[in-house]
Amino acid sequence: MVADTDGRAPRKRADARRNQLALLDAAATVFVTSGVQAPVRDIAAAAGVGMGTIYRHFPTRADLIVAVYRHQVEACAEAGPALLANTATPYTALANWMDHFVDFLVTKHGLAAALQSDGLDALHTYFLDRLVPVCAQLLDAAAGAGEIRTDVAAYELMRGVGNLCVGVGDDTRYDARHLVELLISGLRRQG
Repeated sequence: MVADTDGRAPRKRADARRNQLALLDAAATVFVTSGVQAPVRDIAAAAGVGMGTIYRHFPTRADLIVAVYRHQVEACAEAGPALLANTATPYTALANWMDHFVDFLVTKHGLAAALQSDGLDALHTYFLDRLVPVCAQLLDAAAGAGEIRTDVAAYELMRGVGNLCVGVGDDTRYDARHLVELLISGLRRQG
């Protein structure tokens, strides 16, 4: 690590940051396909790094799980404004963001179950603090454009989507993404 001269915590080298991001992305992918108890060697292989690199960044599985959770919250939070800026309509941006949110929720349920600790409340608060304003921004833009109803709050919508995603993985016949699409299309203004 490179030490800062102004007394702040040392910054990681660029290659160390890239390795850490690659690990977080790979871990999230492996967690979705194989669960959070997947072997660390599978995560290392997916990230293209050695086992020592994982343990250098994340000494315990819990450290890795928390880091993946936070990384996914940040990715979802950053996707909202980017979609709003680069999508044809605010409604389309909202619908596309909901796809990101569903992907996050599917992973989140497994991560939360694996943690089972007091830190889970702090992570949930972090999740709400970062994502509710993003969802509100998307809803406000779509409502302001006259594309959706104005009587739904961000927390309420996110809670509904979260409840639809709870059953994912338990029943292969259950398609939460389809139900979320129906929910989002139900927001559209009629006529």
